[in-house]
Amino acid sequence: MAEAQWYVAHTYSGYENKVKATIDKTVENRHLEDQILEVRVPMQDVVELKNGSKKSVSKKMFPGYVLINMIMNDDTWYVVRNTRGVTGFVGPGSKPVPLTDVEMRSLGIRDNVDVEVDFAEGDTVSVIGGVWKDTVGVIQSVNVSKQTVKINVELFGRETPVEIDFMDVEKMN
Repeated sequence: MAEAQWYVAHTYSGYENKVKATIDKTVENRHLEDQILEVRVPMQDVVELKNGSKKSVSKKMFPGYVLINMIMNDDTWYVVRNTRGVTGFVGPGSKPVPLTDVEMRSLGIRDNVDVEVDFAEGDTVSVIGGVWKDTVGVIQSVNVSKQTVKINVELFGRETPVEIDFMDVEKMN
């Protein structure tokens, strides 16, 4: 059996959540749970400054696009392509092109691989890679699904929380 990969479907702007809900419902009705595994509308938290007050809001990372983790075959292609609000897949002509692992990692989406780590909340870690390399911090939270830890680092004399990849931290003795 083919392996599931991430594909990008283009939608009418503003229809992303409707498309996600419709595909989820169709998957349930047609019992395609083993072929269309997940549908996502990537969101990011943004702080807006309006009328002098800060407000945290979630915004779509890619307006007009929906990410779909599925096994590409005639049935799944038909279900997605004929969903109201979908204009097509991203790729040349009518051939969908799956996202690469590098592209998925940059979006913060990884394969569901269980990673065992030897650190937990409250542990002191040293950052061994990335922007915060050679920084030491205390773990505030561990996000296994995103494979990240949130630590507090000192920035301009203040404690600032930053999210760091599992691979970029090392537990201190």
